[in-house]
Parts: sequence; C-alpha cells; structure tokens
Amino acid sequence: MAKQFTSLDAKHQEFIAEQHLFFVATADEGGRINLSPKGGDALRVLSPTRLVWRNLTGSGNETAGHLARVNRMTAMWCSFEKRPLILRAYGQARTVHPRDEDWDELDGHFPPHIGARQVYDMSIEMVQTSCGYQVPFMAFERDRDTLDKWADDRGPHGISAYWDERNRETIDGLPTGILPE
Repeated sequence: MAKQFTSLDAKHQEFIAEQHLFFVATADEGGRINLSPKGGDALRVLSPTRLVWRNLTGSGNETAGHLARVNRMTAMWCSFEKRPLILRAYGQARTVHPRDEDWDELDGHFPPHIGARQVYDMSIEMVQTSCGYQVPFMAFERDRDTLDKWADDRGPHGISAYWDERNRETIDGLPTGILPE
C-alpha cells in the first residue's frame, strides 16, 4: 500500500543512493508529458526536502521547456534488484544553466563533464512509496559511456552548436532557455 511522507527520511535516501536509474516527469499546461530515464552519477540529495540532478546534453530538452512554464516535477526510483519498492518525490523545480549565478555551486556537486547542460534544483513537497510488486528483477551490468564519448568528440564548440540546433525548443515548440536570447 502507498504511504506518503513530507520529506525524504534516511531510509528513502539510502534507497535512492542504491539505485542506478531514476526517472523524471514534467509537463506544461498542455502538450506532451515528458518522462525521461536518467542514469550515471547525476543526482544528489542535498536535504530531506531538496535534491539536484544534472542534465547532460541529449537529443531533447523537454524538462527545461516545461519548467520555464510550469515548475512542477516528479522524480521516481524503483528497485529492480532487491525488495520491491517504488519511491516518488513530488515538488517544484527550477532550471539552472551554466550562465546562472549558482551554476558553479550546484554543478560542483558532480564530477566535471563537458556535456553538462543544466542542473535541476527540486524542492520536495511530498514523498510517496508504493509496493513495486510487479516491477521485474533485472541486474545492473554497467553504465554506458556513449554520451561521454559523443560529448568528448564534439568538444565545447560542437556542443554549443548542438544546443543551438537541437535544444532550443521542446518537441511542442516551447523555448528551453538553453542559450541566452
């Protein structure tokens, strides 16, 4: 049965730290809902009511476009390896770009990466756990290095050009704020 909490307790934080994958969902007032899987060393719990996750350059930029209009986000983790559990954090989030004043502080929680595009700073309003009984068992093999190699091959100028070409708008045409106007 689902249980609700006002913040992440120590057991929730331990569970999050054990997961190799999490999911993030956002939506604006209309248009498409975005649900993205995230892996690698991309998330930090800063307090029981605050988490940050770093977004690397990718094919879409839906989260930034959605948060510019409606600053709500859901993050979700589920256990594939141990006891069944699904954990969701609901809250409001803001997008921090490399040009923003607090970029260095927030991005500093993560190892350097040439493809770092945004950090999302989420204030948690509610946490919910549920059973996860139907989530299958799957074993973690390793993180992929494909995105790292892609970013290294492009270099800083190539990544900036990619942002300009592919990351300025969401699939629904919303501006993402990836580059200053």
